[in-house]
Amino acid sequence: MNRVVLIKYGELTTKKGNRKFFVNTLYANIKNKLKGLNVKIHKDISRMYIEFSDEELDEVLKRINNIFGIHEYVVAYIVDSDVETIKENVLRVMKDLSFKTFKVETKRSDKRFPIHSLDFSRQLGGLILKNIPDIKVDVRNPEVLLNVEIREYHTYIYTNHYEGLGGYPNGTLGNAMLMLSGGIDSPVSAYLTLKRGVKLNCIYFEAIPHTSIEARNKVITLTKKLSKYTDFIKLHIVPFTEIQEAIYREVEDDYCITIMRRMMYRITERVAKMNNCMIIANGESIGQVASQTLTSMAVINEVTNMPVIRPVACLDKLEIIDIAKKIDTYETSILPFEDCCTVFVPKHPVINPKLNLCVEYENRFDYQSMIDEAIENINTMIIRDEKDTTFEDLL
Repeated sequence: MNRVVLIKYGELTTKKGNRKFFVNTLYANIKNKLKGLNVKIHKDISRMYIEFSDEELDEVLKRINNIFGIHEYVVAYIVDSDVETIKENVLRVMKDLSFKTFKVETKRSDKRFPIHSLDFSRQLGGLILKNIPDIKVDVRNPEVLLNVEIREYHTYIYTNHYEGLGGYPNGTLGNAMLMLSGGIDSPVSAYLTLKRGVKLNCIYFEAIPHTSIEARNKVITLTKKLSKYTDFIKLHIVPFTEIQEAIYREVEDDYCITIMRRMMYRITERVAKMNNCMIIANGESIGQVASQTLTSMAVINEVTNMPVIRPVACLDKLEIIDIAKKIDTYETSILPFEDCCTVFVPKHPVINPKLNLCVEYENRFDYQSMIDEAIENINTMIIRDEKDTTFEDLL
């Protein structure tokens, strides 16, 4: 029997008029991820099928596991939709397994098939009981769930289920500029943003010599880990030293973090627009630090009209850490290399900043020309999953 990887769409099935667009994008993403492998991919409105070489199955499954838009995938035997052919092959499949209890579920998408789904499940169950000793049916908690999907041209037989990442196919819902630090929260926000079908650019602020090359490399590593969920990510590295030094020279100590974040938002908005991004995203979590109180968020957010999403805003730290471990960013995030937001933390940062004071402090130095210069000197890295990383000038 030949086998295929059968992909189930899940959330994509809720789409109506634009469902074809979502399916076609998922198809393109899968095709891109499986590049270099000996596969053939076919699709219809409710399923996708991948033909593969047996020796490449493990690699195919590994790559599929990192693609958003897939609810579930299985490795299925493919046979003709003929009653006796299905029965013969179901028996072959079940005889190769070791189990004590089982259940049969039949889905008859092709209504021309002469036996109703429930009746055919009973027939297959009886056939299995008759030919395999010392087993029984358990409809509630079977060791083996045998699935038989009868479709127009072929029938698919499988007993395995692999959970996909869910979400929407990457690239279906526009572009975002994500503020990526070396911490735990922002990579998790990046993952959750990607999961909703949004393509990412990332922006990182460094203040050498106050921040280190190791801190930059840490962010590059995090971006590589995230890029396995998409085709590539542009990482924009902003030279922030002059602006940060001016802030700590001209601004009252307790307001430094607030002003710094306002400057970062101004730069992020401009770079986002230059890269056709529709929103800003970041790893802010309500109340976690002084700049993430609701008052602080409102005052900091005041410098931009671009929508800002905060995927982890309502998660507690342990929930965020759980996701970070799941996506393999946690161990990198806790490496002891400080970024701009941690290298100059004041003893008592303001938690309820006043907008008028922020404006007063910012007027003490020519931040606009500094922002212009920082943007002119941005370096952009195009990062692909475990592949070559290249530098390009942004402008």
